[in-house]
Amino acid sequence: MKIYPIETGNFKLDGGAMFGVVPKTIWQKTNPADSNNLIDMSMRCMLIEDGERLLLIDTGLGAKQSEKFFGYYHLFGNFSLDNSLAKLGFHREDITDVFLTHLHFDHCGGVIEWNVQKTVLQPAFKNAKFWSNEAHWEWATIPNPREKASFLKENINPIKESGQLHFIQTEAMDQVGFDVLFMDGHTEKQMLPKLKYQGKTLVFMADLLPTVGHIPLPYVMGYDTRPLLTIKEKASFLAEAATHNYYLFLEHDAHNEICTVMHTEKGVRLKDTHRFTDIFN
Repeated sequence: MKIYPIETGNFKLDGGAMFGVVPKTIWQKTNPADSNNLIDMSMRCMLIEDGERLLLIDTGLGAKQSEKFFGYYHLFGNFSLDNSLAKLGFHREDITDVFLTHLHFDHCGGVIEWNVQKTVLQPAFKNAKFWSNEAHWEWATIPNPREKASFLKENINPIKESGQLHFIQTEAMDQVGFDVLFMDGHTEKQMLPKLKYQGKTLVFMADLLPTVGHIPLPYVMGYDTRPLLTIKEKASFLAEAATHNYYLFLEHDAHNEICTVMHTEKGVRLKDTHRFTDIFN
């Protein structure tokens, strides 16, 4: 097995929304904001090469939305999914599986694209199975008012229409080759991949831990549907991660790919940050 970080692009979000009730004077120490109160965010995906299987975890925003839509998110940098795959010698047609942690647009937008004529929406990964789970799929396709703007029909409906949609069961190892942790605070049944790799435990954090600045328990996104549950889930997970020295793969931290955490008198705190290639060969 080989694992690679896949940079699909950077964007900006309002720092206040990203840190909820935590004052800016505190959160800007770890996540400095620009003059518009926006902080840097990444859309870092993970590619797993395992025998004949090539599995991509999340896909970033994609490129099919309007210029007006992208203008809200202040995209910056030169990263793209296709370029990141090409640097490794891969193409979208090589992908056999796309695992979607959840169906918010910044995680699944790249799974669907326009055809050449820009008249029909079609799968961007024509040879892949698309993995979600039944509870989250229902949650996303009958969205609540709070999340409706994050669950875009143009992302979700073509996935079902493609015939490529599959649902993860509780025991996911036989289906995708790794364990899955289900989390409900951010959105219903968000899925976090948990892998054994080169003798270490690696966890893809998705939106349970967006950046290293979110490690303290009260530092919870305003986007979370059940913030108190997020705190409970984060407390349990981070305690386990600190005890067992998990390596945490950060999807949204524009400046840190991997972090580890440790127990302190103030609770679980950041231990170290790393580039992926510094830890894994």
